[in-house]
Amino acid sequence: MHNKDTISIWTDGACSGNPGPGGWGALIKYPNLTKKISGSVAHTTNNRMEMLAVIKSLQCINSNFKITIYTDSTYVKDGITSWIHNWKANNWKNSQTKDVKNKDLWQDLDAISENLDINWQWVKGHSGNIENTIADELATSAIKKN
Repeated sequence: MHNKDTISIWTDGACSGNPGPGGWGALIKYPNLTKKISGSVAHTTNNRMEMLAVIKSLQCINSNFKITIYTDSTYVKDGITSWIHNWKANNWKNSQTKDVKNKDLWQDLDAISENLDINWQWVKGHSGNIENTIADELATSAIKKN
């Protein structure tokens, strides 16, 4: 799962109410270093926080590594690995020809990830995965700091 040329990232987003005050968190494991990052937004949604956790993580790493991202959000994983291809082909419109929800963040995530070697993995939330639990705690505690 974790070797010398891979960065592993566990991300999570949380909201107190949806929409409401939100937080995001990430645990980033480099070959020789572990880093925790988090932040909050005054009024947002859970999906936006899930996405922001990934974007903020990717913004702070060296792109020369292979990256494995673990998310408990099927919205994020399916969006970036599957749905995004049709959205881009349809000028960021969904199947109902409406603007894709969270288009701004999808465009940011697309731009930041397009030249990176990313392996996207879904992990079941709140199931005892230590790293996912840490990401969840970072996200939920960030809400309180807002």
